[in-house]
Amino acid sequence: MSRTTPAPPRGLDKVVASAAEAVADIGDGASLAVGGFGLSGNPVALIEALLAQGAAGLRVVSNNCGVDDWGLGVLLRAGRLARMTASYVGENKEFERQFLSGELEVELVPQGTLAERLRAGGAGIAAFFTPTGVGTQVAEGGLPRRYDGAGAVAVASEAKEVRTFTVGGAARDYVLEEAITTDFALVHAAVGDRHGNLVFNKAARNFNPLAATAARVCVAQVEQLVEPGDLDPDRVHLPGIYVHRVVEVGPGIEKRIEKRTVREGGAS
Repeated sequence: MSRTTPAPPRGLDKVVASAAEAVADIGDGASLAVGGFGLSGNPVALIEALLAQGAAGLRVVSNNCGVDDWGLGVLLRAGRLARMTASYVGENKEFERQFLSGELEVELVPQGTLAERLRAGGAGIAAFFTPTGVGTQVAEGGLPRRYDGAGAVAVASEAKEVRTFTVGGAARDYVLEEAITTDFALVHAAVGDRHGNLVFNKAARNFNPLAATAARVCVAQVEQLVEPGDLDPDRVHLPGIYVHRVVEVGPGIEKRIEKRTVREGGAS
């Protein structure tokens, strides 16, 4: 089938056979919203399939960029990312190197603001005002977006509109933040059905649903695939209307944490 020939209708069954098939049409320069909170809920199988697929110049929005050898860090290490929008980047030395050398453009966003920008994008809201960042470079501009490789700032963030609103009887300044929408989303869920209804586990619920709703095409990897009707509607965290492709990866998929903290031996 040629690229110009439309695919036959799939109906409500959104299951695809492999992660490779699920990300096959993500092209160079695509924008991606990627789920995960730290390393919890990272869509690792989809990221690895995208690495093998070869798309480059990707513009990624995610809470963080994984670590050097896992999660989004593998795409970063391979030089596939052109721009990263994130709230935390402290666990990835390669990220630091690429940013300071001018290879990577970076937009740092307060974590709650990033979540709301994605939520607004999914809800069709163009922008919103928030007090977060008022009086800082987040609002006033000047945050480095790209370095020139010699230590100077080549591109800096622009100033944003600030307005005063009276909320709860008190006047306060608020900064305008624009919604985020992307071409694709890659998300991880604990359980999903063939119609794309998803259930997330604990911390994985923090950014995966937001990323899913902000994208034009959402691709979900699920640990357990069930049949339509098997999920209690009250358990569904993300309705299938937001999800376009589902691939089952199994419960044995590798999961990591950034820093393991354990109690020293001995009875308490």
